[in-house]
Amino acid sequence: MLSGTASSNMIEESRNARGSRSTLGRIIDRYYIKTDKPSGIVNDPNGWSREVGDPRHILHLVARVTTASVETMRIVDPLPPLDIVEPVEK
Repeated sequence: MLSGTASSNMIEESRNARGSRSTLGRIIDRYYIKTDKPSGIVNDPNGWSREVGDPRHILHLVARVTTASVETMRIVDPLPPLDIVEPVEK
């Protein structure tokens, strides 16, 4: 799975950002316990993890996302710069 230290992998993952947020940042934004005020329904990712029998689901998800991001950067970094040629207006 991951090689290197957790902190070096997190730094690499943050380089693989889409827009202003890294993939890991978007996961962290979504995976918290929250209650919908109108309905009172509680969204608890930990409860879902227990329901499906994988209490480490979120940990595994973070590891997979980080691995994919680090591997993406390992593949992309050696690529030459992309030269974008603008069309000539007539």
